[in-house]
Amino acid sequence: MSDPTCVAASLLEVEGLTVTIGGAQRAVRPVERVSLSIKAGETFALLGESGCGKSMTALAIARLLPGAATIVGGRVCLGGEELLALPESRMRRVRGGRVAMIFQEPATSLNPVMTIGAQIGEALALHRGLKGDAARAETRRLLEEVGIPAAQERLGNYPFQFSGGMKQRVMTAMALAGGPELLIADEPTTALDVTIQAQVLDLLARLQAERGMAMLLITHDLGVVARMAHRIGLLYAGELIETGLRKDFFAAPLHPYAQRLFAALPDSVARGKMLDALPGGVPSLDRDFAGCRFASRCPHVFERCRVDTPGWGAVEGRNVRCHLYGDGSEAPQRRQSAERSAETAAPSSPSSNPPVLEINKLAVHFPVKKGLLRRTAGWVRAVDGVSLRLEAGRTLALVGESGCGKTTVGRAILQLTPPTKGEMTFDGAPLRFHDRAAVHSMRRAVQMVFQDPFASLNPRLCIGDILEEGMVSLGVGGSAEKRQRVVDELLGRVGLLPEMRWRYPHEFSGGQRQRIAIARALAVSPRVIVCDEPTSALDVSVQAQLLNLMCELQRERGLAYLFITHNLAVVRYMADEVAVMYLGRIVEQGPAAQVLEAPAHPYTRMLLAAVPRIDVRTGESAGMVKKKPGVAVEPPSPLAPPVGCHFHPRCTLAEDICRTIFPVVRELSHGHTVWCHLRAV
Repeated sequence: MSDPTCVAASLLEVEGLTVTIGGAQRAVRPVERVSLSIKAGETFALLGESGCGKSMTALAIARLLPGAATIVGGRVCLGGEELLALPESRMRRVRGGRVAMIFQEPATSLNPVMTIGAQIGEALALHRGLKGDAARAETRRLLEEVGIPAAQERLGNYPFQFSGGMKQRVMTAMALAGGPELLIADEPTTALDVTIQAQVLDLLARLQAERGMAMLLITHDLGVVARMAHRIGLLYAGELIETGLRKDFFAAPLHPYAQRLFAALPDSVARGKMLDALPGGVPSLDRDFAGCRFASRCPHVFERCRVDTPGWGAVEGRNVRCHLYGDGSEAPQRRQSAERSAETAAPSSPSSNPPVLEINKLAVHFPVKKGLLRRTAGWVRAVDGVSLRLEAGRTLALVGESGCGKTTVGRAILQLTPPTKGEMTFDGAPLRFHDRAAVHSMRRAVQMVFQDPFASLNPRLCIGDILEEGMVSLGVGGSAEKRQRVVDELLGRVGLLPEMRWRYPHEFSGGQRQRIAIARALAVSPRVIVCDEPTSALDVSVQAQLLNLMCELQRERGLAYLFITHNLAVVRYMADEVAVMYLGRIVEQGPAAQVLEAPAHPYTRMLLAAVPRIDVRTGESAGMVKKKPGVAVEPPSPLAPPVGCHFHPRCTLAEDICRTIFPVVRELSHGHTVWCHLRAV
């Protein structure tokens, strides 16, 4: 029965939502008096730093809070029905049916002992009554819609057989299986490369238009917000501080916090300089606040901000909590990126320095076992002849779509995945893959930051012990007292408090866990760091802090970075060289400025065209990939790569030779090479 007090003007009405964690003595309030509404067919984007309460707000709406958390105030009405008043038995029908959720970390949300076909089939059976052949056909269709290649064959695969980006696509398919009225998407494109991101966002937008589905979008990607959102809410320290239309927000953000988010965005203009990162971090939420919660980090703070809590004020049809807009005060002007253009660093050029680490024709092939006797029926060529060189004090970015083999290259370098063949040298000396002593010695100097921070942190150790573990194992850091001082310093440098050393991984947000993973890699003073999507789970302000830290450490210690990422804005800021990878092979490589500003390979051009670009005047996003007739969008399976150039089924410029012969390498300029038959590149 509908609650007569619920307002039915919008599909979702949240009013005064407050959540506490723990007892009354030191209760943490991650969500405090949050109010928002979403109409059918509308997307409301919730922005804010990691730890601000975005995910907790979403979990409270879906009534999926952890056991220690309690909703102590407010209402959540869906279509006139009060969800907080429903018994759990009825809420189970709503959750996954009328309300679906895409979680931030797919690796921890998928059942590791069930096939993905069975997991999606559960949702179809419960909420749509589909079973047997009908359920399998619908599961295959959903997987195809979210861009899983060879969907029919992948129905029987388990989550561990998918890359991080593919697991996120499986989660999206599962969320859509129940035909929801409201979709809560918590960082739905975090693990996706730009082309698949474009497809998923187009899919969500199309389904939203067809079904009139409302969407609560939680993201730190302003390009995604510009592409998807109708209205925006900015959350800080558990409290909404600005709301308004997308167009107005991008044209002139009001709150100083919003302005600093735009100033912290990395780009090629900022290359060679420190990003304008927000100092400090989100304040602890286990205390009562006096004044504005952002006061300690605000560049415009004055005395009233520290003692008087700002209320909502209306500015040109928008709402903002800020004293700067009261009593006729003038709004502070947003800092433009043009201010730093005068200091733009010169583009990086090819280096002739000897490499710290070099790989030559690296290959990693995985056998495909079939039948009762588990005989090898084929090979997945995840990496097929990759050559790279890492130099001290320089960054090589390895970019490409999810599943192209980027992570496998990083794991093979550290011998976490055994290479099939190839050569590797460290400091000019050959490194034999089967020489355990040599590999162990190399690992003292080469560390890795993994893509999934939750899966890479021991849940039974507090983070202080996690950071110390590597130092103890490799015999670095000195005495226990010295190691503890190093741990405290590292926590401070990645934006965490030293007293957090006693907490466990589950007590941190996704972005905070990624910071811990980076601190762990830095703890043993490596010379080379393989960074596998290190900023994918981070909001722009924390990302700016980490990029500043990584650049500072690189200058101080001469670190070499292999930066595996799909975030091309970060590549523009960080990389000296770029290698573009497609289906296990490098297709273009060279200085970052040349590859990004004058891409030669059609695949590189497609990647760059897929990056959403923000027009601050309209709040619109440009640059999304559009499917062309007769051209495949999804990459083929590495189990059966196409004959000739692997990219030809997706290339609009493909010729007959592209379909029969793999291209040889061509040097376009000093250090800039491409594997392509086209003469006009």
